[in-house]
Parts: sequence; structure tokens; C-alpha cells
Amino acid sequence: MERTQIVVIGSGIGGLCCAALLGRYGYDVIVCESHSITGGAAHGFERGGFLFDSGPSLYSGLSHSPSPNPLRQVLDAIGEDANWLNYDTWGCCLPEGDFDTTVGSDQFCDVLQQLRGAQAVREWRHLQQVMQPLGAAAIALPPAAMRFDLGAFQTVRHFLPSLLQQGVHVAKLTGPFSRIMDGIVHDDFARHWLDMLCFLLSGLPATGTIAAAVAFMFADWYRPGVQLDYPQGGSAAVVAALERGLKKYGGDIRLNAHVEEILLEGDQAIGVRLRNGQEIQATKAVISNASVWDTLKLLPALPAKYKRFEQKRQATPECDSFMHLHLGIDATGLDQLACHYIVVNDWSQGIDAPQNLVLISIPSVLDPNLAPDGKHTIHVYTPGNEPYGVWAGCDRKSAEYAQLKQQRAEVMWQALERIIPDIRSRCAVTLVGTPLTHGRFLRRHHGSYGPAIRAGQGVFPGPRTPIQQLWCCGDSTFPGIGLPAVAASGMVLANTLAPVKQHLEMLREINVLNS
Repeated sequence: MERTQIVVIGSGIGGLCCAALLGRYGYDVIVCESHSITGGAAHGFERGGFLFDSGPSLYSGLSHSPSPNPLRQVLDAIGEDANWLNYDTWGCCLPEGDFDTTVGSDQFCDVLQQLRGAQAVREWRHLQQVMQPLGAAAIALPPAAMRFDLGAFQTVRHFLPSLLQQGVHVAKLTGPFSRIMDGIVHDDFARHWLDMLCFLLSGLPATGTIAAAVAFMFADWYRPGVQLDYPQGGSAAVVAALERGLKKYGGDIRLNAHVEEILLEGDQAIGVRLRNGQEIQATKAVISNASVWDTLKLLPALPAKYKRFEQKRQATPECDSFMHLHLGIDATGLDQLACHYIVVNDWSQGIDAPQNLVLISIPSVLDPNLAPDGKHTIHVYTPGNEPYGVWAGCDRKSAEYAQLKQQRAEVMWQALERIIPDIRSRCAVTLVGTPLTHGRFLRRHHGSYGPAIRAGQGVFPGPRTPIQQLWCCGDSTFPGIGLPAVAASGMVLANTLAPVKQHLEMLREINVLNS
């Protein structure tokens, strides 16, 4: 049996953030990754000379420090970074028409004025005024200062004056964003737009998205001079930065190392057993970056006293999955493309209706090295709105599966044709991914985007479990379930396991704490 202090199951962004910080804090860490590539949903891959992102394509708050973005804070803490490319415009193909919009405080008001008139603009300006103090409240307590033990009294107390100053606003952040929106925004298009932003943040519309996530987004996107970021080299560059940080501090990543079982001794997790029979003992902690449902699958039969824990975690509601279209295309004559496009087919169906919302990413517009000369790399996906039930029981090798792939991918082709009408004749590489693909390569239960825990109706469980020394991080533990949320989950857990003195030193070094 190999021996280390901490074993992390899974190399998604949450697991890598946690592992790299734990390495910085001086722990011996081994990360076990089932796939042959690190990064989880954020891994990159190559086909035919084209470099593709498997998942995240939208980044912000990462090209400057200090930043409220938890992922930026982790990169600062481990002294690693990616090269960031900046832009501020993306395209929209909506039922109202096609137009470009930008981040920042003013341009969307021009869009509203043109599409809906002065009243819609007044409502939006009012919402911006209301969200300004809420945004300040959302970032009043940096995730880097948080921990889930009594040591939090020593790390969080430095931010109490700011929190108390924002007290009345902090209380509003815990409910659904719709409670704030409903009293201010009445224009149908503006409400649909906000529903869409909420869905992109959390996989849920405004009625289910926690107000804190939207306030954070407003504080980041709708401020003067803001720009969005994209990592040169794609999402794999962010993964590589975290991996460098982990290895710099002595940590290790094992690829093709599928964890078959979490080993228990009495009420305590003591290590993991891999599919190849190898066992790794963990003297301090076993940390699962797997989803809430997949973590349960790794546990042996538990005593009856854990039945409520198992039932509650198993009953966690889940977001739907994804369809993916990865294309390598001839870029001849395509000189005016944006990096990103959002396509909505029908507001009346609801933003979370299956195949209603399609996202298009063309990152080679910003980073030509992602594609051969004269080519573009394209990633089209339906974000968390593809029902798993359509695919349940399908044989991936069958003709029926191939036909269903073609049928369910059609909405993505049609969305892309609104941008590049002759797209089907330009393709050199064509890859279609389904919920089964998502589940297979990411080891995700039902290929799910993550938990669909609605604000005001449920609480994310955090990193603790009733099993001693078994902890969790990732999208099942922290509200938001996107990149900032999973980075925060890993950072907060690493802080929890670290001595308070080292935690405070880290906060000072990254300029989150000045005293």
C-alpha cells in the first residue's frame, strides 16, 4: 500500500485547486484521475490539428489581480498563471433579431433602447443601481478567507466590518434572484435576458438561481471598462497552470488511475483502491471531486446510521446534460466572426427547455494557434438542457444511437448556420458528443451539469461528510456550479484543512488581507 497524507479523487478544476493549495500548505498530495487527460469538464483535446475545449468557454475576472474571482485567487496563491486574451463583445441570435452586445455598464442599454424603448432602459438602470450594493456585498467576504471550521473566526473576522456595513444587502443574497428582479424589471425581453444569464450561471432560471451568484456577475460584467478573458491555448492552459502549481509543491497526478472504492476503517476514510488493485493510504484526508452521486458509488456498504446521509445525497436533484458539436472548419472569407454567440430559439418555451438555448464558441478568433492556418476551431453546445432520459439505455455502437446523435445535433447545426450559412460544407473535423459521451469521459452521473438545487428550496451540502476524513469539493458542494464556484469549493476545503496561521499568511501574500 502506497502512503500519502491526502488523496484527491478527480482532477477537475475544483480538485486541482484544492490539491494545489494543499501542496502549497505543505501537504503530500496525490490526485487520482480516471481519464488520460487532466481537467475534468475543463480539459482540452486535439483532433486533426485542431485544439478543442471540452467544456467551459466563458471566463472573466482572471486577467487582473487582485480579483474577486476565486480561480484568480487560487492562481495567485500558487504563483501560476495562463496568458489571457481579452475581448468585450459577443453575438446574440435571439427571437428579436441578431445583434452584438458587450460587457460594461452602458451598451446593453443601447440594445434595450432599440428593441424595447425608454421604459425598458429605465428599469435596467434601476436594476443596476439596486445590484451595485448587492455586488459589493457579494464580494465583501472573499472566498479565499472562508473555511469550514472554528478557524473561520480568525480568518473571517478581518472582513466583519465590511460585512456588517453591507448587512442589509447580505440578507438579500441568499434567496432567488427572481425576488429582486420581479420588483424592478417588468419588460419581457429584459426578464428573458436575465433568465438566460441565470441559466448560464447555475443551470437554473432566475427563480432558482441564488441572488449572490447574479450579484457577483453584475459586479464583474456591468462595470466601466470591463473585459472578458480567454486563456491562450484554451481551457487546457488553465488546467496546466494548476497542475504546474501542484507539482511545484511536490504533489503528484496519476492518470488512468480509476478509483474503484474509498477505503474505510470503522467510521474513517483511510485511502482508496484503484481499479488495477493498487491501494493508496491517506493519513489525513480523502477528498472526492466526483459528483455527489458518483461519490456515493465509491463507498462500500455503509452501516445503517449513514442511511439518511446516503438517501439525502442520492436524492439531490440534477441538471440536465449537454450535446456537443466540435468542428474544425475552413475559415476562408470568415473575417467578422465574434468569439462567442448565444442563440435562443423561443423565449416562450422557457430558457431551460430542451435544446432551446445553444452556445457557440469560436476561440480561434482570439487565439489562431488553436487551429491550422486558414482554419477555425468551433465548439457548439446545449448547456445543461439535454435530457438524459432521451439517451438512457442506448447502445453507443448501434445504428439507432448514430441516428439519434444526428437528430439531436441538428439544433446546433441550425444555430451555427445563423452565423455561418455554409458551415456544413466547410468541415474538416466533425465530432458530436451526447450525454453518454459526457458521462463516459467525465465519469459524470447521467452526464449531468451538476446539482439543480434551487435557491430558497435547498442548501448545497458543503465539503463535510459524516465519515471522518472524507471530504468533498466541486460542483456538488458550492452554489453556482460554474468555474468560480468549483474553484471556491476547492480553495475553501484546502483552507479548512490548513493551519490558520498558514491560511492568514496566504491571504496576505495574495493581497486579500492587508494587515
